[in-house]
Amino acid sequence: MALETTLWDPTQFLTSDEAIQEYLEIAFEDGDTKDIAIALGNIAKAKGMTSVAKEAGITREALYKSLSEKGDPKLSTLLGVMKALGLQLTVTQANKAA
Repeated sequence: MALETTLWDPTQFLTSDEAIQEYLEIAFEDGDTKDIAIALGNIAKAKGMTSVAKEAGITREALYKSLSEKGDPKLSTLLGVMKALGLQLTVTQANKAA
């Protein structure tokens, strides 16, 4: 008997501000720029890509492209999307090995 699987869609679970914050924090902790872009893309999809793009001041198509697996968003795009999502970046000291 073949194992049946379904595609996991994280946007189904990004239904609260707390879930969105935790999801994005994990993406930033790992530090992989592609993961961060994909996470922001998933959050934008959950919130409504068209409205996020409009609020961020870019086209929906450009937003999809820059926040895709192959995308590499400019800092201005990243900050615009974060602002459109009601999020902001903060800086903290990285843990240093003792």
